[in-house]
Amino acid sequence: MAASGTLAVSGMPAASATPVATTRGKNQFRTRVVLLGTSGGPPMVSMKRYGVSTAVVYKDRVYLVDLGLGSQMRLLEAGLGAEGFGGRAFSRVRGIFFTHLHSDHIAEWPAAYAVGSMNRIGLENPEPIHVFGPGDRGSLPRVFPPGREEPDLYNPENPTPGTVAMTGYLQQAFASDFNDRARDSNFDRPETTFSIHDIDLTGIWDVDSEGIPPRLSAPIQVWRDGEVTVSATLVDHRPTAPAFAYRFDTPDGSVVISGDTGVSENLIDLARDCDYLVHEVIDPQFAEDLAATLPPEIGPAVREHLLKSHTSIDQVGRDVAEVAGAKHLVLTHLVPGDTPVSRWRKASRGYSGRLTVGADLMSLGVGSPGGSRESSS
Repeated sequence: MAASGTLAVSGMPAASATPVATTRGKNQFRTRVVLLGTSGGPPMVSMKRYGVSTAVVYKDRVYLVDLGLGSQMRLLEAGLGAEGFGGRAFSRVRGIFFTHLHSDHIAEWPAAYAVGSMNRIGLENPEPIHVFGPGDRGSLPRVFPPGREEPDLYNPENPTPGTVAMTGYLQQAFASDFNDRARDSNFDRPETTFSIHDIDLTGIWDVDSEGIPPRLSAPIQVWRDGEVTVSATLVDHRPTAPAFAYRFDTPDGSVVISGDTGVSENLIDLARDCDYLVHEVIDPQFAEDLAATLPPEIGPAVREHLLKSHTSIDQVGRDVAEVAGAKHLVLTHLVPGDTPVSRWRKASRGYSGRLTVGADLMSLGVGSPGGSRESSS
């Protein structure tokens, strides 16, 4: 497996390096990981960290995992749009992958869907951007704590829409804008700009109310785009389901992005010997402190969710990255985003690989400069 290079300040360890926008030395590595947004949400607590979003770049192709708040702006700041006249922000984007449908992971999708066709100007015969994500879970999550009165349903006719159905509602919401532009300017319709897919779990899992996924015997094959292969697995973000982690394999190495999850055997299997494991993390003290400030009818449920469906500082290196044999652990979806970096670095305890505390616009090279699988060290 390829060793991993890091675009960072010379002479500084990655864990303490100043973030570097991808426009600097962007051609050094053929495959890169670019952290567009590193904040967990939904609360936004710092302008230094935008909503969670990660780009995997291979040559001139960009693959986005999740679209947290502000991710379109970060895409431009990172230099991942194409050069030339007019709107080009999405010209290099080949695929978008949603780990799950919590708002902090999809907040920018409505905006991307609305303006996508106008941000690919100048492309000749453009292929659609393929979008993958969870389908309709088919069941409602359980109510917590047990015995509490069930709350009123939103959209009771279809209370758990998947990625395809969610996007269909966006067509309705933006109908006035889409009709204006189609009739006045003949811009491409969004359904020609984006090809939307629900990841099919037929024969794999019938999601129940608890949302605890089964152990998989093999990854789910999602998409192959030339030399880039994308696979997925089910992770444990109970009761939210289905929730996915994704693995990207290129000729230079492998990148795994966890999405939101507690410690997951499926994820460990997917991340075996990967070059980069980009993994969420939570400060458990934050969960305790937050619950204490909330009313008693809310606090315990929030604490339960945060501690059972996320991975703590003490767990992520020792219980996940080390067991998987991941060469380089990168922390993202930091909850809360304003926790001091020194506290996140404690995730290195019990982990023998390299640790990077993620920051917005940080760029990490996979393999060696020029695209070789040989070590760059």
